[in-house]
Amino acid sequence: MKLPVCKYGDPILRKKGAHVSKVTPEIIQLIADMFETMEANHGVGLAAQQIGQALQLTVIDIRPIEDRPSTLELDGQPADPKSIMPLVLLNPVVKPVGEKVAGSEGCLSFPKLYGEIERPESVDVTATNEKGEHLAFRCGGLLARCVQHETDHLNGILFIDRMDRQTKEELKPDLEDLQAATKAALKKAKK
Repeated sequence: MKLPVCKYGDPILRKKGAHVSKVTPEIIQLIADMFETMEANHGVGLAAQQIGQALQLTVIDIRPIEDRPSTLELDGQPADPKSIMPLVLLNPVVKPVGEKVAGSEGCLSFPKLYGEIERPESVDVTATNEKGEHLAFRCGGLLARCVQHETDHLNGILFIDRMDRQTKEELKPDLEDLQAATKAALKKAKK
């Protein structure tokens, strides 16, 4: 089921997600709904906070993006990043291993807003998947950027928090409009 995506200004986006200790039928359904929501919105990643759940859960699928390459290492060996897609990460831990590089990012919670964000080029990731299996891999390129972006969401950090001052200043009018519209919609929904 396609779920509504929480927009900037919704307090849920600033909440740190709770640890997911057990993969329940409800979590499996939530994962399926998150993939459907992400695909319907043409995204490559979606965190639980973005659909109103403060959990350490994100879904990723970079396959639709052809022009931004990714790298993957499994057990120290190069692998095809598409081989682990679609990807579910529960309770991910991300450690930077590469130099920081700038790259364009957008976010489903910030429709039509983009900015250059500096992030490590490569990261080591450990997590659990939807089958309760332990995952460990190193990734680079778009996949690394996506993993970092979504893991930030799980900790209440938004991509605008990573922007340089000038970029954020340029987007300020749009950010203020989006935040005001979101707060108005939330207030109306409570009535």
